[in-house]
Parts: sequence; structure tokens; C-alpha cells
Amino acid sequence: MTVTLADVAARAQVSPATVSRVLNGNYPVAASTRERVLRAVDDLDYVLNGPASALAAATSDLVGILVNDIADPFFGIMAGAIQSEIGGPGGRAGGERLAVVCNTGGSPERELTYLTLLQRQRAAAVVLTGGAVENTAHATAVATKLRKLGEAGTRVVLCGRPPAPADTDAVALTFDNRGGGRELTEHLIGLGHRRMGYIAGPEERTTTRHRLEGHRDALAAHGIADDPARTVHGRYDRRAGYEATIELLRREPGLTAVVAANDTVALGACAALRDSGLRIPDDVSVVGFDDLPFSIDAVPALTTVRLPLADAGARAGRIAMGREGVPPGGIATIRGELMVRGSTGVPKGA
Repeated sequence: MTVTLADVAARAQVSPATVSRVLNGNYPVAASTRERVLRAVDDLDYVLNGPASALAAATSDLVGILVNDIADPFFGIMAGAIQSEIGGPGGRAGGERLAVVCNTGGSPERELTYLTLLQRQRAAAVVLTGGAVENTAHATAVATKLRKLGEAGTRVVLCGRPPAPADTDAVALTFDNRGGGRELTEHLIGLGHRRMGYIAGPEERTTTRHRLEGHRDALAAHGIADDPARTVHGRYDRRAGYEATIELLRREPGLTAVVAANDTVALGACAALRDSGLRIPDDVSVVGFDDLPFSIDAVPALTTVRLPLADAGARAGRIAMGREGVPPGGIATIRGELMVRGSTGVPKGA
């Protein structure tokens, strides 16, 4: 059943005119009244301008791009590529669209808030980037938001993120994080490494789990025990990589390799190894993930899995603007490429 402005007014215990004033922002309204109206809008999931069917041809020129951290090159590269593709016919300013980058900081609550705000603005498209939070209640809430956006005529694209439920019609471009994680560890095993430490990302993120599963699959395939003491979870940043490496060395000084959750974490790991008097790769090999621009300039250059972030972002932008034909609910898996560089070598005594 379609929620009407009158329904919102009844829930907020104000007149329909007051609801209209709050939503249009064209008349002074007391702060407490405004808060009550906005709470009712959220509770009822009200969308401006009536039935969703009428909104399919009434979306705005706005495109929302949700990222975990715009300062992280992983997200910055994708966001820039998405924005480069969102121009096109139909906009009010020479065919261009207004890209709004929404920085969630990894907060599930902020992610839902931005989706709600983009729904109210009748966004032409929404692109969600990066891994999802593994929480059933949050996943259900996000799926509901994506479904509402789709019903209102908004194109929804997931870039580097697991697929949403089929009934959302969201298109998903997923990265093969499991395959990349497995390939990295198999490369180290092939060099002769058996005592490998793993620096994982936050436990609640899908990317973390998938990359760790790939690592463990490789260990199992070669009959190597997965020692829980050799895995440390942390943030996807340099400091976390540094601290986790110090902890891994404390737990097992004889480690011959460190597998990092991403390239930024790997840089922290390299710094910790150097500060501990260890050489890379002579004493300890290090691998990352993503192949961010600085990876090849690290000393030694970082062995990693290259994800085509710019290409994936550009494709997501084209799909969001309807310039690349993908059926609703379509899923495409993007594989990474192993880049072997100077940070890995044969372990001592092998």
C-alpha cells in the first residue's frame, strides 16, 4: 500500500500542510515539530510526490555513490571512475548528472541514512561500493531500501559488493575475492612457505571473510594446518597492518610470510618488519591485495592481486546511466590478476 502525505501527518500528529512545509523547506517550522515529521517519514518509508509508479519518470539529476572511506584509494578510484561515466542525455545542465559521494565511514546506520536521503531526493541512480556488513538485520534493511529505490525508478548498482536479493533488481559487479586470496597463498606455498601469518580486515565485512576463505582454501588444498593464532583482524589501514604484524611476530617469531588484507595493510606490515630488524623478502615475504597505485613503488615492490577498480567503476557508472545493457538483478564476477613482484621470495632454508 502506498504511503501518503496524510499518513505521515497522522503519524506525526500534525496537519498535511505542516508535513509539506517540513519536506519542502519553504516555511519556518519548530525544531521539535520538524523532528517529529522526519521521524514519521522514516518510520513509514514515505517517498515524496506520491505513488512509486509516478516516480519512474520523475527521477532527479542526482546520482549517489556510497563509499566506506573516500580517503582510501580503493574507494577513491572507483568513485572517480563512476563519476566520469554519469553524464548523458536527459540532465538539466547539458546532459550532466550531479554526483554526490556519501562517505559512510563503514557505519551501517549511516549507510541506511544515505539510502533514505537519496530515496527522498528521487536519485536517478545509486551505486554502492565495497564490501557489505554481515548482519542479518542490516542486510534486510538495506534490501528493503534498495527495493524501494528500484520501485521509484532509481537504478541501483553494487560495485565490488556481493549481490543483493533477487527481488531488488540491483545489478552487481562482484570481485572474486576468494579466488584472489587463494591465488596469493598458493603463490607463497609454491615458493616453499608454510608458516604464514594472515592480517584480516574487520570481521563483520564480506570482503574480509571472502579473502580469508580463499587463503584457508589454499592451505587446506596443500594439507597445511590453519592455526588460529596466525590470524589477526584489524582495520583496512596502515596502522592496523603495523600493529597486527608486531602481534604475529610475538606469537610466532619464525613466520616466513605475511598475507595482508589489502595493500595499505601490507605497507604497515612492511614497516613493522623493518622496525623489527627483518628484511623483505629475505627474512619474511609480504603480499597485499588490490594493486593500489603505490604498490609498485613500494620498496620492494609489492606482490598483490590486481583488481580493475577503475574499469569496474566506469562500468558501474555506465550501467547506472542505462548506457550498458544488463538485465535487472544481473550479476557479473570480476577476477583479479596475480602481480608477482619483489616482496616475495623463497624462505630461508627452503
